[in-house]
Amino acid sequence: MKLRKQVTVCGGAIFCVAVFSLYLMLDRVQHDPARRQNGGNFPRSQISVLQNRIEQLEQLLEENHQIISHIKDSVMELTDTGAVSPSGHLPFRSANGSWVLPFDRRPTYLAIKSQDCQFASVSRDQTDVQMLDVYSLLKFDNPDGGVWKQGFDITYEANEWDNEPLQVFVIPHSHNDPGWIKTFDKYFTDQTQHILNNMVVKLAEDPRRKFIWSEISYLSKWWETAEPQKQEAMRKLILEGQLEIVTGGWVMTDEANAHYFAMIDQLIEGHQWLERNIGVTPRSGWAVDPFGHSATMPYLLKKSNLTSMLIQRIHYSIKKHFSSTRNLEFMWRQAWDTGSSTDIFCHMMPFYSYDVPHTCGPDPKICCQFDFKRLPGGRINCPWKVPPKPIVEANVAERAQLLLDQYRKKSKLYRSKVLLVPLGDDFRYDKSLEWDQQYINYQKLFDYMNSHPELHVQAQFGTLTDYFNALYKTTGVAAGSRPADFPVLSGDFFAYADREDHYWTGYYTSRPFYKSLDRVIESHLRGAEILYSLAVATARHEGMEGRYPVTDYSLLVDARRAVGLFQHHDAITGTAKENVVIDYGNKLLRSLIGLKRVIINAAHFLVMKNRDFYRFYQTEAFLETQERLCLVKVLVNTVRVRVLTEDGQTLPVQLSAQWGSATQMSAEVFQVRWRNQISFFWSILEGSDTQKCLFRIQLKRRKIRRLVNSLLFPLLLWHSLNALCIKRKDDSKEVKVQIQFMVYGTSPSKDKSGAYLFLPDGKPKVFPLVRFLLLLIFNMLFHGFLGVDGLSIDISTMVDIRDQSNKELSMRLSTDIKSDDIFYTDLNGFQIQPRRFYQKLPVQGNFYPISSQAYIQDSRHRLTLHTAQALGVTSFESGQLEVIMDRRLMQDDNRGLGQGLKDNKRTENRFRLLLERRSFGNKVSSSVSHMTSAILNHEVLPLPVVPKRRGIPPLKTFAPLMSKFPCDFHLLNLRSIQNKQDGLTPSPYTALLLHRLALDCSIEAQNLGFNCTTTQGQLNVSSLFKNLDLQLLQPVSLTLMYSSTPLANHSTISLDPMEISAFKLKLR
Repeated sequence: MKLRKQVTVCGGAIFCVAVFSLYLMLDRVQHDPARRQNGGNFPRSQISVLQNRIEQLEQLLEENHQIISHIKDSVMELTDTGAVSPSGHLPFRSANGSWVLPFDRRPTYLAIKSQDCQFASVSRDQTDVQMLDVYSLLKFDNPDGGVWKQGFDITYEANEWDNEPLQVFVIPHSHNDPGWIKTFDKYFTDQTQHILNNMVVKLAEDPRRKFIWSEISYLSKWWETAEPQKQEAMRKLILEGQLEIVTGGWVMTDEANAHYFAMIDQLIEGHQWLERNIGVTPRSGWAVDPFGHSATMPYLLKKSNLTSMLIQRIHYSIKKHFSSTRNLEFMWRQAWDTGSSTDIFCHMMPFYSYDVPHTCGPDPKICCQFDFKRLPGGRINCPWKVPPKPIVEANVAERAQLLLDQYRKKSKLYRSKVLLVPLGDDFRYDKSLEWDQQYINYQKLFDYMNSHPELHVQAQFGTLTDYFNALYKTTGVAAGSRPADFPVLSGDFFAYADREDHYWTGYYTSRPFYKSLDRVIESHLRGAEILYSLAVATARHEGMEGRYPVTDYSLLVDARRAVGLFQHHDAITGTAKENVVIDYGNKLLRSLIGLKRVIINAAHFLVMKNRDFYRFYQTEAFLETQERLCLVKVLVNTVRVRVLTEDGQTLPVQLSAQWGSATQMSAEVFQVRWRNQISFFWSILEGSDTQKCLFRIQLKRRKIRRLVNSLLFPLLLWHSLNALCIKRKDDSKEVKVQIQFMVYGTSPSKDKSGAYLFLPDGKPKVFPLVRFLLLLIFNMLFHGFLGVDGLSIDISTMVDIRDQSNKELSMRLSTDIKSDDIFYTDLNGFQIQPRRFYQKLPVQGNFYPISSQAYIQDSRHRLTLHTAQALGVTSFESGQLEVIMDRRLMQDDNRGLGQGLKDNKRTENRFRLLLERRSFGNKVSSSVSHMTSAILNHEVLPLPVVPKRRGIPPLKTFAPLMSKFPCDFHLLNLRSIQNKQDGLTPSPYTALLLHRLALDCSIEAQNLGFNCTTTQGQLNVSSLFKNLDLQLLQPVSLTLMYSSTPLANHSTISLDPMEISAFKLKLR
C-alpha cells in the first residue's frame, strides 16, 4: 500500500512538471526578443492561436492543481478502506460474501472559476414591477365593478384626444386549437381548411382588410394540398402586409407544463417551415389562450428576434391592478438579467377573454353588439339579449358613437393613444358569410369615424405588428425599445384565475401519464438529433454519404412535429376530449418508434470499427452507449442473469420485481440493474450457476438503523414506512424527512374540480395506509456509489386511482428545514422562480407548475425534489413540499371541455430527492442539481442486440467529444437543418444549441464522483468534435432565421450564464 501511495503521488508530480515545462516553453516563444523585433510581420492569426493554447494550458494547470490535491485524499481513502478489487474497476465480493464497491482511482475534482460564481451573487437592478411584490400587495378580493364585473368604472373627458387623435387598430383573428374537442385532423377537415381558403379570397377583395394567423401546424397541412395559385396568393398577402404570421410556432404552446427544450423545438420547426415555404420572419408574439404565462416565453421570443408580444390569460385581480396603474404595457425582463438585454415589449389584454364581447371595451353587452356573426338568424347570439344590427346609413352615426365610447374607455387603461382591438374567437371566419358580415360592417363604421374630424379618431383594420409599429412611432422609439415612462417588469403570471376562486391549477397535473410520455419522447428526440447529426457528418467525412440512410431525416421531422403538436395548450395540459388525447398518444407513440429507429441506425454506423463493411439493415438493432456513472436497468425474462463486460468479466447485478399492479408482481418479467462506471458494451446471458434469488417481502414498522453507509450518505433511518433521516458525511446535522401521501376531495358546492380547475374541499387528508397499498407502489432507491446517482435518492411512485371518484392524490415531504413560507419552483426547466404561500389565497391559489424541480431551503440546507414529468406543487408550511401526482374527476368544470377526467392510466412518477449544504443564499441551481436533473430526464438508452447466426460485426466505443465539455454548459441540441428544396432530407448544415447554466456556488460540493470544470463561458467549437472538420461557424438567432457574420473556424465562442445561443455549423 505504501508503494502504491508513492507511485500515485510521483505520477501526479511528473504530470504537473511536464505541463508546467510546456507552458514555460510557449511563454518563452511568445516573449522571444527576436520575434518581438519582427512583431509587425508576425501573423495575427498565429498570435490568436498561440493565445488560445496558452489559455488552454492555464486551464490544464488549474485542473492539475485540483487533481494533485485530490490524489492525496484518494490515497488516504484507499488506505483507510483496506479493500482492493482484484480487477481494478469492478465491484467484488468480500470475505463475508457481500458485494463491495471499489474505490474509483480516477480522482474527481471541482474546478469552478471564481468568476463563474459571481452571477448568482451579483446584485441586479430593481425593476419597476416585480410580480412577487404585486402578489404581496393585492388583497385578491372580488368586488362588483359594474359593467366590467372584475374591474371598475372608466371615465374620460371629451377633449382628451383633441391634440392627438386616438388610433384604433382592429385585428381580425381566428384561434385554431390543434386538437381540443375534435382531433387535429377533424378540426382541419371541418373548419380550418375553410378558414384558410376563405382568407386568400376575402382579403384580396379589399386591400384595407387585415388578418393574423398563428398555428403553423395547420398552415403546413393546408399548404400540402393547396393549389399553387392559392399558395402564391397567400405569399402576396403576407408580403403586402395584409396577412401577418404571429409568433410562428408549430402551436401556441402551453407555458406551464412544457419544457424549454420542446418550446424551442416547436418554435424552430414553425420558423424553419416559414423560411422554406414562404420566406417570412415573424416579428410579434401572440398568446391569447395559454392558461397563465411563464417568464421563459418572452426570453425565447427575444432570442428569436421578435420585438413585441401579447398575452391574455392573467389573474383577474392582477389585470385590474395593472389597469388601474396603467401598467398593461411593459418591458418584460428576466429576473436574472443584470442589464436590459432580455427586455421585450409586452401588451396585456385587460378584460375577461379574447372573444369579441370582451375586447372592444369594458362593457361586454355593448361589445357583443359589434360581433356581426351574431346577427339575428345566425347560429349564435348575444347572452345579454341585445343583438347586433347591420350597419346602414340610418344608424351608422349612432352605432359609431356607441363603439367609439368603448374604444375611448379601453384606451384610458394604457399609456399611449394607440389602441389594439382584437376581432375574433375560436375557429372564426370558417364561413364566407362571416367574412362579409365582419369586414363590410366594420368598414362602414371606420369610414364614418374617419370622415368626421370632430371625433378625433383614426380607425382601421390592422395586424399585430401594425399596432406595435404605430405605438413605437407615437412614443418616438425604435421597434422593441422601451418607450419613456413605460415600466419594466420581472416575474411570471401563475397562477391564473378567471373568476372568483376558480384557479386553473388542476391542469398542472391532469393526465400525468401523457406528461411523462412527452418527456421520454423529448429525451429520445434530443438523443436521435445528436446521433443523427454526428452520423451524417461522419459519413460525409469518410465519403460515405450515399451509404448512410439519410432518409431517416423524415422520421426526425415527424417526431419534431408530433412533439411540437403535443406542446399545444390543450394537449400537454391534459385538457382535451378523451378521443383527442388518444390521438395525441398515437402520434407520440409512432414518433417514439421512429426515433428508436433513427437512434439504432445512427448508433450502428458510429460504433462500427470498420465502416467500409457497413450495411444498412432496416430491422436489426445495434448498441448505443453513453459515458456516465449510473445504474443501467433492463427488463429480462429470467431470474438467472449474468452481465459481462466487453472483456468478459462478470458484473454484480441486482434483480428486482417488475410490478404489474399495486399488489401483483410479474412472474415472467424482471428488472436487472448494474453499475455502469465507464463506457461499456455489455453481454446479458442466462446463467446456469446463478444463486437462488427467491425472497420473502415483509412489511415492518420498526426502525431500521444504518440502512445505508456510503461516502456521502452514511445514515438513513426508516420510520414506519414513511420517514427517514438523511445525514451527509460532511455535515454534523441530519435532516428529517417524512413522506406522506395525501388525498383531496372536490368542493361540495356547485362548481367542482375538473380538467382545468382545482377546487378542493379544503386541505388534504392523510391517505389511509391500507388504501395506499392498493392504489400506489412507492419505491425509494439509494445508489450507494460515487457519481451523481449516489448524491440523491431515487423515488418512484406507480399510481393507479382508476377506481376512485373525485380524488386527487399527492405526495408530501415534511422536513425540519426552516423555509418559512418561501419555496422555489422552476419555470419550464429553464429558470427558478421564488414563491410564497399566502394565507389570503385559497388552497388552489397556492399551487404552481413545475417541469423539473422544486426546492425549499434555510441558511444551512437545500432540499430539492427533481421530477421527470410536469406536475403541480406547493408548500403549505415551513419545511414542506407537496406535489400532486394524479387526479380523477367525474364532472366537467364548465370551461368548454364538456367532460371530466375519467380516462386515468396506471402512471409512474419519477423523482430524485437531493440534499445539499449551503453557506449563503441565492436562487439558482448548483452543479450537482443541474446534473441530477439532466440524468433524470435523459436516461441511458440501452439498445439490446439479439445475436444473429452470421454474428455481429466488430464494434467499438464511440466517444464524439475531443475536449472536455464545461460542466456549466448544456448541449441542448445538435439539430440537422432541413434541405430547403424538399424539407425531408438534411442540408449540409447543423444547428448547435448551447445553454450556459448559472451555478450556485454557495452549495458545498464534495466527493462529486464526476469532474466539473468551468471556462468563464468560453468554448472552442473547432476542438469539440472528434474526427470531424469544422468548415463553418456562424452565430444565428434561436430559431435559425437570422444570421450574423461567420466567425473564424478556430474562434472561441462566449456565453453568459443563463443564456441560450445557437450556431450554424458545417461539419465534415
